[in-house]
Amino acid sequence: MEFPSKLIENAVAELAKLPGIGRKTALRLALHLLKAETDTTSNLAEALAKMRFDIRYCQTCHNISDTEQCSICANPLRDHSTVCVVSDIRDVIAIENTGQFQGVYHVLGGVISPIEGIGPADLHIEPLVERVKVEESEVKEVILAISPTMEGDTTAFYLTRRLREFPEVHISSIARGIPVGGELEYADEITLGRSIVERQRQAR
Repeated sequence: MEFPSKLIENAVAELAKLPGIGRKTALRLALHLLKAETDTTSNLAEALAKMRFDIRYCQTCHNISDTEQCSICANPLRDHSTVCVVSDIRDVIAIENTGQFQGVYHVLGGVISPIEGIGPADLHIEPLVERVKVEESEVKEVILAISPTMEGDTTAFYLTRRLREFPEVHISSIARGIPVGGELEYADEITLGRSIVERQRQAR
């Protein structure tokens, strides 16, 4: 693909690095931004820069946040005795959109995947154990809301074994309304909501 300007070429090359964006789509986006009001491009660039450099991660659940503690963990109206464990921040967004869960979350930051070199130590598993372990812990139930893939099941199995030492804490998993091998973020809100409501107790 030939470009009349090196600046356009550079912009297209960077936009094409985004997931789901091919070079033709990247070119359309670049030309749109070129024709748009100057403020539109400036505001977009500023918003992206602030997102990248100013965003924080909640010290409690590792969800994205503008402050040290996210709005969910800081909300006294949420049920802090129920912790929903997810692999990714996108899963928090997906579950929140169902409106069926009023507890709090714990974001692992991925799943155990030996093929990709990701082990338990690479995830936020120890902070989860600490949340359950501390004497003043409010946690009474841990819901494993992890995508039912091979890696997800391996992660859920590992977490169940790690949490066995806390018999007072119930361990449950979302109902299998989510197809095996599917990803939580792509499930429709009704199915995902039902899978949370109809969660099942995990065998220890």
